[in-house]
Amino acid sequence: MACVLVLLFLSLTGGGVCSHQVCSYQDVLDYLNLTRDNELYTSTRPVLDYTHPTVVHMDITLYAILAVIEKTQTFTPFIWINLQWNNERISWDPSQFCGIKALSLPKEMLWRPDLFIPEMTEMDNASQSPYVYISFDGNVTFEEDLKVVSTCKMDVHKFPFDTQSCNITVTSVIHSVSELRLIPSSNSSRVTQYSRRVMQTQGEWEFLRMSVTNKQFSINGDIWDQIVYTISMKRRPLLYVINFLLPVLFFLCLDLSSFLISDHRGDKLGFKVTVLLAISVLLLILNDILPSMSNRTPLIATYCIVIFALMLLSLLETVLVTYLMEKDSEEGRAREREDILLEDFEGKPRDEPAAPSSPHPSEKSCGRCACVCDWPRPGCPRDRLPMAEQRRVTLQAVAGGPGGGSGGGADGHQWRAVLEELRAMKGLALAWSRPGDRGKVHGHWTRLASRINVGFFGLYVAVAVCFLVLMYREWHS
Repeated sequence: MACVLVLLFLSLTGGGVCSHQVCSYQDVLDYLNLTRDNELYTSTRPVLDYTHPTVVHMDITLYAILAVIEKTQTFTPFIWINLQWNNERISWDPSQFCGIKALSLPKEMLWRPDLFIPEMTEMDNASQSPYVYISFDGNVTFEEDLKVVSTCKMDVHKFPFDTQSCNITVTSVIHSVSELRLIPSSNSSRVTQYSRRVMQTQGEWEFLRMSVTNKQFSINGDIWDQIVYTISMKRRPLLYVINFLLPVLFFLCLDLSSFLISDHRGDKLGFKVTVLLAISVLLLILNDILPSMSNRTPLIATYCIVIFALMLLSLLETVLVTYLMEKDSEEGRAREREDILLEDFEGKPRDEPAAPSSPHPSEKSCGRCACVCDWPRPGCPRDRLPMAEQRRVTLQAVAGGPGGGSGGGADGHQWRAVLEELRAMKGLALAWSRPGDRGKVHGHWTRLASRINVGFFGLYVAVAVCFLVLMYREWHS
């Protein structure tokens, strides 16, 4: 009985004790013979039967919209890529390695699918993820973040109220569907929701949605799989409205208000030229924003060009009105000169400022003098002769001498012929310049200019309002 107790004690305290098992990731790698020099895991597709295609499950998450450049037609997003495929050469029993079910190792130690993005124009020089994750059943997971500088065909017809859609296409370089299959891990709604949740920055763009499409294309009889991720985004137009559209509209309102400026002054013409130059500066700014080539003319370019054309027509109308008024003023001045000549001929006094009073009484009768140097009058300045005296002397000369006799001979008859001819010319001039007829002629061009101004202003306002309403409907259609 004592021997039995001793054996039982020994079995409990010493002989039957099992040591605690210690495991490491290297034990799993040693078991798999997975080293950097083993080409079994890197040289060929990880399948035991070459007829079995490698199925790659793929997922892309949009993390940020870094840049959208319309001038160069480039789109730069920051994305997360998740790839999963099965390596048939990798498997182990977790119970033999202390429950280890997964581990990470350098990505250079395993085969990876040769995927690329056709729209990508620049390689990302940022540091990449150096590891892949493998599980006990052979599932390989590779995650990588990538800054993609890609081409994107943009339609800027409705700029700055536009919505753009850019594609990120993923496909294999050399493996067709018989060797490699691409399958999206998530549908469009799930990708969109997750992208909105992790989105960090969008800039002037508002992320709308991301759609996932699985397509195939054929080259030389072989078929390739490809997954197309379409990112839709809408521009936030507030900056362009404040800095561009509203200033152009304000300049249009200023040009309309310039019709309140008098046309008789040169300020109106200078004001319109200044506003037109300001619009030209904004057009230069627009040239730096829009792409050089576009299928359709951008609405904002139409907006600026039409407003520029309206302001140019307004400037030309101002030039025409100013010319007509100046022409009327020239004719008025010519008629005033004719009136002066007629009044001088008849000897009628004109409305002129009174001569300053003089203490010498003989100087008061010299208010109206003609430049006659041959007959000076006592008491008046030399070389001045009153108009009445000039007419008297002329009549005496016509009558034949100072005494009024007929001794003038042939000279008297010549003077009478000249006088008759002058009287005939006076009659014609007076008939032409009757007060009623002169009132009709005087101011004709001014009234015509006023009518042109009022008509053009009404047409200008109607065209501008219709155009702005049409532009609003086009931008928001």
